[in-house]
Amino acid sequence: MVCSLAACPLAAQPALGERFERPLSAVLADVGTRFGVQVVCKRFSADTVRVPYADFRVRPYSLSETMDNLLHPLGLVWSGGKRITVQPYEYYRRTVADGEKLLAWLAAQYADRAAWEERRRQVLAGVRGALALDPFLRGLVAQPRVIQGPEEPHDGYTTRNYALETLPGVYVCGTVYAPRTAPLSGRNPAARRPLIVAPSGHWPGGRYREDHQRLMATLARMGAVAVDMDIFGWGESEQQVGREAHTAPYAMQMQVLWSKAVTDWIVAARCDIDTARMAATGGSGGATHALLLAAVDGRFAALAPVVHLVSHFDGGCPCESGRPVTLAAGGSCMPEILAAVCAPKPVLTVSDGGDWTASYPALEYPYLRCIWGFYGAQEAVRNVHLPDERHDFGPNKRRAVYDFFARTLGLDALQADESATEVLPEEALQALRGDWPEGSVRSREELEQLLEKLP
Repeated sequence: MVCSLAACPLAAQPALGERFERPLSAVLADVGTRFGVQVVCKRFSADTVRVPYADFRVRPYSLSETMDNLLHPLGLVWSGGKRITVQPYEYYRRTVADGEKLLAWLAAQYADRAAWEERRRQVLAGVRGALALDPFLRGLVAQPRVIQGPEEPHDGYTTRNYALETLPGVYVCGTVYAPRTAPLSGRNPAARRPLIVAPSGHWPGGRYREDHQRLMATLARMGAVAVDMDIFGWGESEQQVGREAHTAPYAMQMQVLWSKAVTDWIVAARCDIDTARMAATGGSGGATHALLLAAVDGRFAALAPVVHLVSHFDGGCPCESGRPVTLAAGGSCMPEILAAVCAPKPVLTVSDGGDWTASYPALEYPYLRCIWGFYGAQEAVRNVHLPDERHDFGPNKRRAVYDFFARTLGLDALQADESATEVLPEEALQALRGDWPEGSVRSREELEQLLEKLP
């Protein structure tokens, strides 16, 4: 069959040697017609993207090759079957199949404990190097100003708000939840209490939301000193530097710095902390920061990350993936970093069927058990999977955390009664309530000027 020039779609294109550009929207419309599929674009406008040599990228015998040829050079990816979604490439998100291949590649590098220990050393060094936290740590105020509110009594626990100066004029605010008992003597180590640090996730309300308050108050009723803090750029921090600072390139470093500074302060300020029983927990982005805190502070004895830390998703927010920690040691992922930080210490992962952690029971959990097995400690790493639940820190997830910390930290499981806890209004958990100390940084611009001068 002979194709006439009039029927040939290339006839209207410039002469050979030109770029044969077309709008991506037009090319995708043709692809949809050719292969009988619907193509939709998310998070960008296909009308503004020009595709050089557009028609030459089409492979009439293969939809998948056509889509790859069109999109990958443009930094775009696609997924789906009869309905195809096109969106910008997300460096922090991969597929479960990608995660499976990565974990298999990682596991092949260490067949025994000695090989794993060498890999662990490389991963930890790479993570700490990628965080580049040293200038921030050197910039911490040597004698920080601490503003604390009154200790408020509740049923079996107390709350006390704090504002801790970190970098000069930069404050992190949070609340200390503690058991409501007589003060303990620092001279009696056996009577000291576990410390649980709980960075908050990205759910609306941050650390003021009901589920987070229930978690913190119940841990205190069970016998732990539990401390939280605002997300950088959220809560009272938003009043100081604005919400936009949360997506700045330094947000991840600021959040890790805050977790570390609060931990150091609470240990130094209280005589009742048992530093052999320090733990961290958090949901979603809070799980990332619980892990990163443990990565820069080797004192943590147990970790309970909830609905996060899989092999194929790094979080997406700059506060979680703004620094390339998963490129450590030639390429890593959150489960391997979790193992490098914690094995063979006790770890609980809580997953569900309604988010990216749906892969945990079949993919990440067996991988973690293999590494803990190098130490004969497979039972020290646990997974509670809730297949009918979604991405939250709901009652069943919190109950799993209570049970885990009761076993690993010696907390009183009989006091894990959330009905005895009180949900406070946001203002009641604020340390400063808009009354910022003299000399405080009051904008993102002032903060960035300060960061430029870090030693």
